[in-house]
Amino acid sequence: MPPDVQKRSAGTALDLGPLLIVCALGIEAAALRRGKRDRAAGPVALLRTGMGRQAAERAVTRALCGDPVLRGAAVIATGFCAGLAPGVEPGDVVIDDRNADGGPLAAAIARRGIAVHTGRIAESDHVVRGAERSALRAAGASAVDMESAAVQRAALAVGPRPVTAVRVVVDTPEYELLRVATLRTGINAFRVLRSILPAFLDWHRSTELPWR
Repeated sequence: MPPDVQKRSAGTALDLGPLLIVCALGIEAAALRRGKRDRAAGPVALLRTGMGRQAAERAVTRALCGDPVLRGAAVIATGFCAGLAPGVEPGDVVIDDRNADGGPLAAAIARRGIAVHTGRIAESDHVVRGAERSALRAAGASAVDMESAAVQRAALAVGPRPVTAVRVVVDTPEYELLRVATLRTGINAFRVLRSILPAFLDWHRSTELPWR
C-alpha cells in the first residue's frame, strides 16, 4: 500500500527530512495512525507492507525509490513481536541494537513509563514457538519478528540513512500466541504502540540526518 504521508505542521522550528514508519499489519497501522504527531519536525509517512520478509523488502524499496520526497527518509520498522530474553514481558518495547544508537530512543520511551530493552531482534519467516524460541534466545536474541531485519536491509540498500527497529512485545514463552491471555496482551500492545509514536518523532528530531 502507498505510504500515508502527513506533512509537518506549520511553524515547526526545524526543517528535517521525512521519517518513514514501517509496519506490516493493519492493526499496527491503526495504532500508529491514532498516535499523536503534533511534534513532528518533518513529513511523517506511514507504510504498511503486509506480512513477511519479501513483502517488507518490496514495499520499502518501492517507497524509497519511487517517491522523491521519501528517498532520503529516516526509517523505523515497528509493530508487534515475540519476546525471548529473560525479563522481557508483554507490553515491553524492544529496540534493535544493530543499526543505530538506541539510547536516545530508549530514553524517550522510558519517559513515558514503558519498560524498554535494547538488544537483537531476530528474523524469522514464520511464527516461532517452543524449541525455536529457546534456540533464538540461546543465540542472544531479545525478540523475534518477521519484517524488522528486512525493512532495515532494504532501507540501507537504497542509501545510507538512520534506521532502527522498535517492537512492542505481544507474547513471550510464558504467554504464547493463541492462548486466551493473548487477547489481553494484544490490547495492551496496541495501546503501547499508539503511545510511543511521539518517541519516534523525538528520535527523528535528535538524529543527525544528512539534510541538517
